[in-house]
Amino acid sequence: MRIRPLVALSLSAVALLALAGCSAAEPEATPTADGAGVDLCASAAPDGDVVTAVSVEGAVGETPVVTFVSPLEVAEAERTVVIEGDGASIASGDYVSYALSLYDASTGELLQEGGFDGAALPAMPIEAGTGADIFFGCATEGSRLAVTTPATDTGAAQVYVIDVLEVTPADQWCAVTEPGDDFPTVEFSDDGIPTITIPDAEAPEGVQVEVIEAGDGETVEPGDSVTVNYTGVAWSDGEVFDSSWERGETATFATNQVVAGFQRALEGQTVGSTVLVSMAPACGYGEAGSGHELSGETLVFVVEIIETTRS
Repeated sequence: MRIRPLVALSLSAVALLALAGCSAAEPEATPTADGAGVDLCASAAPDGDVVTAVSVEGAVGETPVVTFVSPLEVAEAERTVVIEGDGASIASGDYVSYALSLYDASTGELLQEGGFDGAALPAMPIEAGTGADIFFGCATEGSRLAVTTPATDTGAAQVYVIDVLEVTPADQWCAVTEPGDDFPTVEFSDDGIPTITIPDAEAPEGVQVEVIEAGDGETVEPGDSVTVNYTGVAWSDGEVFDSSWERGETATFATNQVVAGFQRALEGQTVGSTVLVSMAPACGYGEAGSGHELSGETLVFVVEIIETTRS
């Protein structure tokens, strides 16, 4: 089946990226979240009368009860902290696991919902200037946020409720480890099409990468645009769910626009390399119930790195 296999477009990421161009009024100066000059606190949309008119009930991590009088007139992005968590603050580059409810502000209709009740959506990095910072800012782990955003050329004004479930430093999220003895294998046919064989073993945690062939080209740096061939299978059944080789066309994307496990498998490798990567659900499309057809699956990809371009 053909999917958008590698781009990290969860329920919430779709909505957040769609609003990446949405600008907020400049809030009051606040402390820098990460101590490195990136002020995520100041990046967050300011509080305001519109967002505080949204009533949100329920505990963090559980599906919220959200009420507001529609149509809700939203002139600019606003954000309020409904429940303040006592965990770590988000620093630039941190990966955040979260849950989200999204409503049409003009009708009150629930548009998207996922990540609650133990099924967190795939984690995403929060960085200043990406659009996600307007929503998350430097919120603390365990917080519940309400956000209102104005209409755009492509959609109506919206109301978000976002739970910050877990905050993990970038260098700790889905860090690569060496494969164990029970790791998938790959064979290539005469015409270069790979076949991945899954061992009769329990799927490993985290991300494991084996370099099948090391290339001698440029090193893939974070954020590079890469051109690759790939085939992906699920550990549970070994079935191919997507393959650029089988389609006869390469794929090109930025390393920071793919699921974490795939990003980890690419960055630091060299052009001309072929790698085999296994990624647990948290490093792929999230735990079971998070909204993607591959959620809950440990995924295995074989990837040929053809080209990299500085972003």
